[in-house]
Amino acid sequence: MRIAYLCKRQYMSHDVIVDRYARLYEQPRQLALRGHEVLGLCFSYRATQHRDEWHTASPGRLRWVGLTPDFGGLTYPIQALRLLHAFSPDIMVGASDAPIIVLTSWLAGRLKVPLAVDLYDHFESFGLSRLPGLVALYRRALRRAAVVTCVSEPLADLVRTDYRARGAVLALPSTIDRTIFYPRDRRVCRKSLGLPPDAKLIGTAGGLSREKGIEPLYRAFEQLSKEDPNVHLVLAGPLDRQCPLPDSPRIHYLGVLPHAQTAELFNMLDVGVVYLRDTPYGRYSFPQKAYEMVACEIPLAVACVGSMASLFQSSEQILYDADDISSLARCLKNQLMQPELIKLKIQDWSEIAIPMEQAYLDCIENDAPF
Repeated sequence: MRIAYLCKRQYMSHDVIVDRYARLYEQPRQLALRGHEVLGLCFSYRATQHRDEWHTASPGRLRWVGLTPDFGGLTYPIQALRLLHAFSPDIMVGASDAPIIVLTSWLAGRLKVPLAVDLYDHFESFGLSRLPGLVALYRRALRRAAVVTCVSEPLADLVRTDYRARGAVLALPSTIDRTIFYPRDRRVCRKSLGLPPDAKLIGTAGGLSREKGIEPLYRAFEQLSKEDPNVHLVLAGPLDRQCPLPDSPRIHYLGVLPHAQTAELFNMLDVGVVYLRDTPYGRYSFPQKAYEMVACEIPLAVACVGSMASLFQSSEQILYDADDISSLARCLKNQLMQPELIKLKIQDWSEIAIPMEQAYLDCIENDAPF
């Protein structure tokens, strides 16, 4: 197959092309590794350097082009059409947010090739989806897509039922880099990041925003810190000005860490927290840090919402009621006193690519409508 994969370039504070980061990089790469020719087109919402480079992905081929947002991105359709006409794809994949999926749908129609969509999140929860008319166009694109892959089963159910998608809908979770996330010596990791060697450390990494559910962790820590002077809270990631950190010498904010240091953070914790709220974002997302923490073999406290509720249903001790401060404090206390570990079978990116590839082949062989 000749596959065109369109996505945003800045993803979770990383540059998809430069950092070769996570789902938006691994999906095209794995398809190329399976023998296909893949063109990755990246769109930026801010000024960035143009890139055009080939990445090793034998026996297939993988070319990445980072387009520049000339005139505020108004020339993106023209730039993309020129490259796509030259590439002549068999299928086009739109990923990463609603605007790019709508653009991919339009481009696929112009080139008369099947459309596939990948949803790594509930994109209607993103700020860009507030643009007038965008949600209607986004839902129309999902309805006409020949294939829709979703990060979680609840999101796949939403696409099937509420969006009434006519094509194949698959739940394909994101996974992790096991060369980075694996068990390490706790004391060595604490020394590396300058954390107290003998404290009880609870913590997390990610977007530290009220909307995503960080505030109950702040309040639960305040409760626990009054009961136990040895409990500390460790955090990394972008802060929310509307939900500032509590004022405490036992809160350690490490800023935005590189991926490898995030693994060190998780390995030094006594309990890692996967926080969510019972909102559309929380119900349909799949926090990648859940798999990352499991791979590091640390005890967890996880919000009982959406895919997290089903993923960890075998262990009530590690689940807490979302937005419930007392429930989270109780969960953390239990995990500190009598920690319970959970093991999961985590597929690697090569395994996840197999059903994705087959769905694309099926829609091409069956002459899926444009």
